[in-house]
Amino acid sequence: MTEHTRLLGEVAPALEELSAEATQIRKGEIAKPVREIAPLSLQLHELAMRCTRQVHDLSVSQYPAMTNGAQTLAHLAGACAQISLAATLCNLAVHHRTEILLYEDADSTPSTSRDQLRRAGDEMQRAARTYRTVAQRFSRHLAAFAARDEDRQLIADAHQRSPQQVPSTSPVPAARRRV
Repeated sequence: MTEHTRLLGEVAPALEELSAEATQIRKGEIAKPVREIAPLSLQLHELAMRCTRQVHDLSVSQYPAMTNGAQTLAHLAGACAQISLAATLCNLAVHHRTEILLYEDADSTPSTSRDQLRRAGDEMQRAARTYRTVAQRFSRHLAAFAARDEDRQLIADAHQRSPQQVPSTSPVPAARRRV
């Protein structure tokens, strides 16, 4: 759980940096959209994948049985979707700026791309707030001895009800293991 707390704590600052980068790009001419926006999009997609992997790992651990675990997972899944949406909006911003190369009636101004970058920044900011809140709760929860005892009891109760649904480790099918 300590590693998950560390990861949760890293996401909000990363999103804030990427959001600031989107703002800087938006203020510019966006003359070279692939070169200017694509790196941002790639970083967001990579972050979305890391966050989604973490949600998955938490969901197949004992975490859902812990106090507010399932609710927190729902919040994290929503934040992952926001990060993914921000990456998609960046891709759309690239597309709209490159349309002028393909279509003579395309908008030659970067206004549509700027709007998509603004929307991407908004999604990143919302996701950052969610991650910051969850990371703080996670840290406080791990630090509280009473919470640990309560979690142990909740996990034990969950094991008694259905031991197959709360595995102690995350099983990875052989076909999906990385070499």
